[in-house]
Amino acid sequence: MKVLVLGSTGYIGSAVVRQLTADGHQVVHFAKEGRRLPAGASVRTGDLADPASLRAAVTEDIDAVVNLATPTGDEAVDTAAVDALVERLRGTGRAFVYTSGVWVLGATGDTAVDEDAPTDAIAIVGYRPRIEQRVLAAAGNDVRAVVVRPGIVHGHGGGIPGLMTGWAREHGAGRYVGSPATRWPMVHVDDLAELFVLAVTKADAGSLLHGVAHEAVPVAALAAAADLAAGGTGRAEPWPVEQAAEAVGAPFAEALGLHQVVSGRRAVTELGWNPTRPYVLTELTEGDAGRLRPSS
Repeated sequence: MKVLVLGSTGYIGSAVVRQLTADGHQVVHFAKEGRRLPAGASVRTGDLADPASLRAAVTEDIDAVVNLATPTGDEAVDTAAVDALVERLRGTGRAFVYTSGVWVLGATGDTAVDEDAPTDAIAIVGYRPRIEQRVLAAAGNDVRAVVVRPGIVHGHGGGIPGLMTGWAREHGAGRYVGSPATRWPMVHVDDLAELFVLAVTKADAGSLLHGVAHEAVPVAALAAAADLAAGGTGRAEPWPVEQAAEAVGAPFAEALGLHQVVSGRRAVTELGWNPTRPYVLTELTEGDAGRLRPSS
């Protein structure tokens, strides 16, 4: 397949591009003019805030579109972007895969929730459920529209666990927001990339899928593992949400303290997804220690 990928140079996007390429698909990058891309890469230039450039990028030879771009924070802009990308796909049966996230579910309690659970989005993703519904509605216009909600992503020193390793290195101990009982649903970035490829190639129109390999990872244990990865002794300390908000902003601090238990079983049963990469605590303590890279 020839797949147009938005956000192709980001942390998740670059993993998806690697997997698509490994599986024999042709990737077309959507990027701003002047963005550095691999030599020989196929590219369509434009901007998320320019619907005309998005429409122009979805030519007849594009078999699928994967939107992994970071939302702009402006609902009107993101809505217009989705509409522009979908416009050229209507009536064709071609795939449009949109990236959301489990934070749209809000706090879940201790029982794992699946894709049928109602949304209760926290502030940092406040309007994202409406974008999800707009994407899924395109299935009624013969677009193979799919929404993927990744859990907290880790792997290769990136994602929020990578940030936590940096915080541990800076402060001399691991830090976590919320109580020791707080849990996060998580997924390795390479397992997630495989799910995106399955979504592109196999998912039915109107599918909503959780990209979650581990339903409930204790954040206190994650902070301790991050301290070990930073060269410490495995100490973990609570980080009051007020102090975290001063450092990273109130919306992100709220997200860091969010307790969620989320099932990713649907992708396993419907698409045959088989996440096999190391558990995040194992990876931090035995794998990528010392090779921190920033997430994007």
